[in-house]
Amino acid sequence: MSEKLVHHGKAVKRIREILGKKQEDLATDLGMTQQNVSLLESKEIIDPKVLDDVAKALKITPDTIRNFTEDAAVQIIANSFTSNDNSTLYGINYQPTFNPLDKIIELYERMIKERDELIAKLQEKK
Repeated sequence: MSEKLVHHGKAVKRIREILGKKQEDLATDLGMTQQNVSLLESKEIIDPKVLDDVAKALKITPDTIRNFTEDAAVQIIANSFTSNDNSTLYGINYQPTFNPLDKIIELYERMIKERDELIAKLQEKK
């Protein structure tokens, strides 16, 4: 069975797109121009040192690029953004670690305190 060759540039482009990162942003992270990133994404094989830098900028491993498949990318990205605190890919936490009612009470108490302080200041001026 022959090993499937991955087009490094296309893999970088697809991973960048999945992560929602623009070429300009990746270029800034790499210290190059957007045109250089565009050229990089057209290369079939990327120099190992450059590949390492790109992977670091995308916060992935170089092997993720070398062995890229759509299915693997979705799995890796899902695992990267999912944690044990029940947060989701978009950072929305539907199970807050605080009681919302406690926050309302805190706000109400703070408002009462500020009102009392204001009344005290007004009474001093009389």
